[in-house]
Amino acid sequence: MFILGKKIEMTQIFQDNKVVPVTKILAGPCLITQVKNKEKDGYRAVQLGFGKKNLKNKPLIGHLKKTESEKDFNYFLREFLIEKEEKEYQLGEKITVDIFKPGDKIKVRGWSKGRGFQGVVKRHGFHGSPATHGHKDQLRMPGSIGATGPAKVFKGVKMGGRMGGNRVTVNNLEVIGILPKENILLVKGAVPGARNSFLEILKVN
Repeated sequence: MFILGKKIEMTQIFQDNKVVPVTKILAGPCLITQVKNKEKDGYRAVQLGFGKKNLKNKPLIGHLKKTESEKDFNYFLREFLIEKEEKEYQLGEKITVDIFKPGDKIKVRGWSKGRGFQGVVKRHGFHGSPATHGHKDQLRMPGSIGATGPAKVFKGVKMGGRMGGNRVTVNNLEVIGILPKENILLVKGAVPGARNSFLEILKVN
């Protein structure tokens, strides 16, 4: 089971007189825009469409016209493998948040927040140099990046660079609650990404 969604915000709910941190996700409704099979494509998969935007890409418009989804389910398209599933999915079938129930274990894929170019202290957790005793302007410097002998910097040395903006998967999250009328999924804990970022949600068997 799988669905596409959008991260709304983090909040908290009370459960058995305890505060539980949860993430609110707008999950679906999604439309199956393509079904792949082993005979034609070599593997079984389905493509889901979620969200709405004004499309100008003519090839994509033609692709989505098969299910009349070029207007309402065209913002975020993702493909999911269904090699192990026995269920037969149909082109144009809608998938809603009702496929989940409280207590289900899921994994969520998304893109982490982009932090831009960062130094070694923030990016790798370096402690930095002493702020005094001859260390002028050296507090957040990386220090030595290699010996004199090789006369080069080896690959993999921790240095400053672009941080964040990576594809991240968080496993074994728990579904706390579902609001079917609002298409809201309440997930215990944090999920990757900033607010309004898109997510892929898969049920863990």
